[in-house]
Amino acid sequence: MAVRPSGAPWAVLSSRPARLFIMLSGLFVTNAMIAEFVGVKIFALEDTLGLPPFDWRLFGQSGSLSFTAGVMLWPIVFIMTDVINEYFGVRGVRFISWLAVGFIAYAFLFAYLAIGLVPAGWWITIGSERGVPDMQAAFASIFGQGLWTIGGSITAFLVGQLIDVAIFHRILQVTGERYVWLRATASTAVSQLVDSFVVLYIAFVLGPQHWPTGLFLAVGTVNYCYKMLMAVALIPLLYLGRRLIHAYLGAETAARLRAHAAGVDDRALA
Repeated sequence: MAVRPSGAPWAVLSSRPARLFIMLSGLFVTNAMIAEFVGVKIFALEDTLGLPPFDWRLFGQSGSLSFTAGVMLWPIVFIMTDVINEYFGVRGVRFISWLAVGFIAYAFLFAYLAIGLVPAGWWITIGSERGVPDMQAAFASIFGQGLWTIGGSITAFLVGQLIDVAIFHRILQVTGERYVWLRATASTAVSQLVDSFVVLYIAFVLGPQHWPTGLFLAVGTVNYCYKMLMAVALIPLLYLGRRLIHAYLGAETAARLRAHAAGVDDRALA
């Protein structure tokens, strides 16, 4: 018969708030890492939705609605940031943000190490019948994002997270239980603005491509508008998440968590 372990470590894991934080952290880090790796693909929004091409014109530039695949997940990441902030405060969000950055850097490191491994001769051409004549080149193209792009993406993510959590918490202190949509939208609006432009500036202005100012501003504005529309559209998920968390924890425990997070963060931000 299996013996159930006892003692302080297992007692912590038996706590519903602790299990909730582990689940939310896992989902947060997973979404952030997937967004980084699928971001190498550029997709056409109009073609995906079966819409006629939209020709935007901004800052002397023009183009269609083309985005990295990662933009599908980043609004979810920022909504999850707000959920975690609500129940575990600024310290909780800071912890998982640094954790995500560490795991993303770790993943990219091993992706580069994998690219450097000498491929088996038969494997290089194994995809020829599927239209991939060189598997090594394809592998390197997908996983070998430039260091400027990686640095810009990680920096933008971390700065955006820290701004998001600070603004969300300040509004929470003023509004209390009311206006969840307001603090979620306001914090995301500012953090996504920073995120959208910081990543482009580091990766494509400071980086080897040296984008002109007009192109940098135009692409950043289009990306920001898309992210904000998605973030607003996903606000119902924030309310759904709150309902599910309250059902899982119980109203009393949920209220105690929220109050404790606010009290701890008051001191942390002082």
